[in-house]
Amino acid sequence: MFRIFGLCAAALLCQSGYAANNKSDFNPAFSLILSGTYASLQQDPATPATGFAMNPNPGHEQGFNLGESEMGISANIDPQFRGTATLALDPAGGISVENAYVQTTSLGDGLNLKFGRFFSGLGYLNEQHAHAWDFVDQPLVYAALWENQLGEDGVQLKWLAPTDMFLEFGGEAGKGRGFPGSDRAKNGSGAGVLFVHAGGDIGIEQSWRAGLSLHRTRAVARESTDVPDLHGNAVTNLFTGDSRTAGLDLVWKYAPNGNIKERYLKLQGEYFRRTENGDLSYDTAGANITDSYTVTQRGWYVQGVYQFMPRWRTALRYDRLDPGIASVGAANAGNVIADYAFKPSRTTVMLDYSPSEFSRIRVQLASDQSRQNLNDRQFFVQYIMSLGAHGAHSY
Repeated sequence: MFRIFGLCAAALLCQSGYAANNKSDFNPAFSLILSGTYASLQQDPATPATGFAMNPNPGHEQGFNLGESEMGISANIDPQFRGTATLALDPAGGISVENAYVQTTSLGDGLNLKFGRFFSGLGYLNEQHAHAWDFVDQPLVYAALWENQLGEDGVQLKWLAPTDMFLEFGGEAGKGRGFPGSDRAKNGSGAGVLFVHAGGDIGIEQSWRAGLSLHRTRAVARESTDVPDLHGNAVTNLFTGDSRTAGLDLVWKYAPNGNIKERYLKLQGEYFRRTENGDLSYDTAGANITDSYTVTQRGWYVQGVYQFMPRWRTALRYDRLDPGIASVGAANAGNVIADYAFKPSRTTVMLDYSPSEFSRIRVQLASDQSRQNLNDRQFFVQYIMSLGAHGAHSY
């Protein structure tokens, strides 16, 4: 099973604790990721995608930037538990907790329990740390709908079915602190995720994985600033209501003769559809009018990564967003833009070179048409360096 990419085997090893025990001779294992970027942009990166001004905008920074360094610590706690912490070192100063969780190593029967702070298991890219991305940045749909990644404080339970085909079921209950939710004082769960992943081998040269994800949370007085209105102003709005998202993902990999060190091709795509239903308070600093608001937004991307010779890869990605047509209550029908009549998109090409498994140099070009009448030709140079013990990346 999964002779090429080890999907099922890796999942079983992680759940048994074997991979954790053999990751390093030291206790705890320590790693440090160093990264930096040079960016040449034609437009102000603070300008959000058209129709998504009420969503977060984790844009780029121009010129030379240190980027976010990442420090990881992990170790077995005892025969039943293992702990992992990933700390993000902000170049401007300060430390934030990216991940800090405990997971079981001996539940058995294909079960694995994780609790603490972690990246959600929804979709395909969400669980991957930034240094494992195939491009400098996340797809537009991840930036607009998840503020690059959905992080959660809570619990996650996965079950790996005892089948020849890779079949994994998972569920999460959490605080709902990350967008599209809002961090608030509340007993019980503020957000939930359900997901299922299936995969298999096709001979010795191909493998695939497909997934379905469902996410639900609630926003309370979620603030959006500098939102354009029908009067040509930039205002501050508040949204309170329910948010529901469904997603599909598919990955296919091919390596001639099963040898991924020489050449391989990876194709992947994801699609998300989000509906938000509640009340919108328009222009809280001025008119402050509250009425009903419902919108369904969509986004997807497709990409291909080709390693054409050892240590060299190239990739192509296409992103697209749909801001949808909002249903706005009568009190705000003359204030809030309901139909932007524009679908943001972006095309990106990448080339990178990895002298070893611990270092990577990347060049990236993008034609960003995510903002109406503001086409942005983008150029990036990035380095990613890994120091210390570092576990294998997921499938």
